[in-house]
Amino acid sequence: MSESEPKVIAIIPARYHSNRFEGKPLALINGKPMIQHVVERARQVKMLSRVVVATDDERIKQAVELFGGEVVMTKSDHASGTDRLAEAAELLGISETDVVVNIQGDQPLLPFEVVEQVASPLLEDPALHMSTLIYKIIRPEEIHDPNHVKTVFDCHGNALYFSRAPIPFQRNPEEPEKPTYFKHLGFYAYRKGFLLTFVGLPEGEWERFEKLEQLRALEYGYTIRVVLTEHDSIEVDTLEDAKRVEEMLRNQE
Repeated sequence: MSESEPKVIAIIPARYHSNRFEGKPLALINGKPMIQHVVERARQVKMLSRVVVATDDERIKQAVELFGGEVVMTKSDHASGTDRLAEAAELLGISETDVVVNIQGDQPLLPFEVVEQVASPLLEDPALHMSTLIYKIIRPEEIHDPNHVKTVFDCHGNALYFSRAPIPFQRNPEEPEKPTYFKHLGFYAYRKGFLLTFVGLPEGEWERFEKLEQLRALEYGYTIRVVLTEHDSIEVDTLEDAKRVEEMLRNQE
């Protein structure tokens, strides 16, 4: 990579407090804290020049330092992980044109390919501000599940809308042909300069009703490029999820 080319930096926001799973980043999976699994997987992505955990909790900071990871301490009053991401990007002195990839700290089975898939559009198109991943829904129960966010996009691969409702809506359900539904995965890449712009925008009306932060970018006229991936995201939201992931990792080994 030459000096003039943008760098790609992964930042992993990690909170200790969680309504469903207190202390989730430190939950042991096969003898390692979950956050260590995520960092170690991210470190294997050749595109990344840096992998940093952003947290407001001293316990997480100590755990990351113990396994040799890089960590930055952020404020504790952030409304969202994106706000924490933006503060971390500032504290780390990342260049305005560099690409920041937001990796969720609850994905210990992170597929290496998704990082390159989400970051590549910003490296290929200097005018692009933001990109994210989508996955073709294959489990019918996810279509009507509001926890699985659906999206529609134009012929250029730019998002038109994200919703917790099934979109598109099929007006004539008796028709034999059914719509293809795509769900949004929580992987984002931002150009650092736009990341700071984004967190400075007022909350959007669509965002307020759907409780989907990415709608703010669309409402204010910014483009979000969507990238179709073959890798579904496996997130750990409960202790049962952690046990399932532990078994999957054992099988992989």
